[in-house]
Amino acid sequence: MTSRRPGGTQSIPVPPASRPAGDPLWRDRSADFSLPAVLRALSDGRSTSKQPHPDEKVSAVLMLLVDSADGAEILLTRRSSTLTNHRGEISFPGGRVDGAESVIDAARRETHEEVGVHPDAVEVHGTLSAWSTFVSRSYIVPVVGTVAERPSLTISNDEVERAFWVPLRELVRPDTFSWEWWSVPAVDDDERPMFFFHLDDETVWGATARILHEMLCRVHGVNHLDLPNW
Repeated sequence: MTSRRPGGTQSIPVPPASRPAGDPLWRDRSADFSLPAVLRALSDGRSTSKQPHPDEKVSAVLMLLVDSADGAEILLTRRSSTLTNHRGEISFPGGRVDGAESVIDAARRETHEEVGVHPDAVEVHGTLSAWSTFVSRSYIVPVVGTVAERPSLTISNDEVERAFWVPLRELVRPDTFSWEWWSVPAVDDDERPMFFFHLDDETVWGATARILHEMLCRVHGVNHLDLPNW
């Protein structure tokens, strides 16, 4: 059995009705993690287009990629421990869409406000599947963007405690990725897949891990939509 990396110190509310899911969907698949190959894989049109519920607020996050000697790297942040929802969790930069603002403009604006990346430096390549969160009642649209080179980051301490880059190839290491089936009767009676990325000092889970899982499946040429209750 492969030992797991330490991960972070977050308290993850694992329900009693949970069970391991086994090997990743990309088992026995190879992948090209160069930035051009990743962008080609993300343009395959497999994103879902669910509409937000009336009580959900639309948010946008930026999946910001940059090329490196290790292939494509993605920017992640740790949310401030003083926030109302999802405090201390690992996320993408992003937030609420204001008024008539587009999801692309919102993702660029929020990234500038949170980590200092200027909107003009970000080239947008489309969006991935939108997801709903139970806790904050958010409808999250992931926007895929790139920067020509790794920018200097200026962190807004009111919203973000940390920002860091992770190579995509690192996320699929056997000691990093795991997934489980969760059943939460208070929400519904169906089992749902939950994904986890255990880094050396952080654990990515929740909506951020779900979005990363879709990305990594598509990079490996796997159809993530084959999972039930997706």
